[in-house]
Amino acid sequence: QVQLVESGGGLVQAGGSLRLRCAASGRTFNSYHMGWFRQAPGKEREFVAAISRSGGSTSYADSVKGRFTISRDNAKNTVYLQMNSLKPEDTAVYYCAARGGMYLSTEKYNYENWGQGTQVTVSS
Repeated sequence: QVQLVESGGGLVQAGGSLRLRCAASGRTFNSYHMGWFRQAPGKEREFVAAISRSGGSTSYADSVKGRFTISRDNAKNTVYLQMNSLKPEDTAVYYCAARGGMYLSTEKYNYENWGQGTQVTVSS
């Protein structure tokens, strides 16, 4: 098991930037692929970005490609989501998740460990 705590959310104007942080504790952080997901009110939780154990592979939802960047620092047990050029439709609760399986995944059902989420609100 790994415990995840997100931070860095807040209120920002459209076109602005935020950097989310997810701190992990528990078992060895670098044994997990990491993902960011988000959930807007009344909508399903959706994939945003994922990064492999070593950080060598990443995957992004089409809606955030070119605007968001996922990264990790295994020495600090932390994964980041840099969000630029934010849009009102990016408003959601953002969740960090960890997957212990073999392959990087964009499916929320493949992630076993979740944080409590952090609210991101983008005003127009």
